[in-house]
Amino acid sequence: MLKLENLTIRFGGLTAVDNVTTHVEQGEIFGLVGPNGAGKTTTLHTVTGLIQPRAGKIEFEGKDITKMPAHKIPETHRIS
Repeated sequence: MLKLENLTIRFGGLTAVDNVTTHVEQGEIFGLVGPNGAGKTTTLHTVTGLIQPRAGKIEFEGKDITKMPAHKIPETHRIS
């Protein structure tokens, strides 16, 4: 359902998220934990389209949403 592949996010010389790969299946509960400054919020903002990654790919339901602006991502949801 949701796949992150080699996701990397940088702000200037600071690497906030480095080469993250994971997937979440439909109906699965997934948690993202870590200490302050670990990149949890940055990862979430990237998945929701608020931040563009430096490298990597984000797929939702098989569709590449990596470069999609935040206001377009809800259009990728299918109603079942």
